[in-house]
Amino acid sequence: MSNSLSDILSNRNFDEPEEALAIKSYVLETFQKTVAVTVRDKEIIVTAQGASFTSALRMQTRQIQRAASTEKRLVFRIA
Repeated sequence: MSNSLSDILSNRNFDEPEEALAIKSYVLETFQKTVAVTVRDKEIIVTAQGASFTSALRMQTRQIQRAASTEKRLVFRIA
């Protein structure tokens, strides 16, 4: 499962904020699901599929903030 550096870098979006990348990777590693993340000045909006999944994310708010190294308010939305 080794990837070359060019494969890794070609899939990375350099315009995306580090907080968004950290949240997406935390959710993918923990829940094996994807989320949409929007970063604003004072808040981060996390949009997830399904009410139960979104509730599970809400229960992990502090862990997600630590993973993203942020104190911004997290807002969870159901897609």
